[in-house]
Amino acid sequence: MSERGALRAKLDKLVREIAKFGLVGGVGLLVNMAVFNLVRHTTEVPVVRASILATVVAIACNYAGFRYFAYRDRDKSGRTRELTLFLLFSLAGLVIENGVLYAATYGFGWDTPLQSNVFKFSGIAVATLFRFWSYRTWVFRALPTDAGTDAQAGADSGAGADAGAGVGARAGDEAVQTAEAILQRAERKAQVGDPVPAAVPRRR
Repeated sequence: MSERGALRAKLDKLVREIAKFGLVGGVGLLVNMAVFNLVRHTTEVPVVRASILATVVAIACNYAGFRYFAYRDRDKSGRTRELTLFLLFSLAGLVIENGVLYAATYGFGWDTPLQSNVFKFSGIAVATLFRFWSYRTWVFRALPTDAGTDAQAGADSGAGADAGAGVGARAGDEAVQTAEAILQRAERKAQVGDPVPAAVPRRR
């Protein structure tokens, strides 16, 4: 594959990954905002605490979506490590997301329902960029590249070809030796000569 073709293949793969991540993130966003507004309007829980609760619920939904949809082809060998890193980076995203809302609510006094939703959404947007980078880089690790697999397959094919060539060469040598032996026997036979039967006199 040419360098340009390889670059285009990588770009297509990244676009598909972003689309899958966006789909899972979109579902998580709906869950996050729905739980946030439900808790905010049906309970007396303070706005930032309601937001944190909603974020935790969304994180659980996101993990299922990332593991079994967006990154289902990634390495599954270290599930404990994966889950631990996911929780750590999700916690960092939670701080980023709700830090924006906290600053708006308690720093500037913007705490109307509309303002809370705007800054909640803004915090999610900022945290999503961090999550995309951290999840794809550290949590859901890519399997060995196809290039390595292809190289190994090429090496195996080369080894098979060499073995086949060796077998063919041996078979050719045996055929040549057999032909030479036949020629040598024919030459010896010609040198000795076959006895010529004596002529039978005719009867008169």
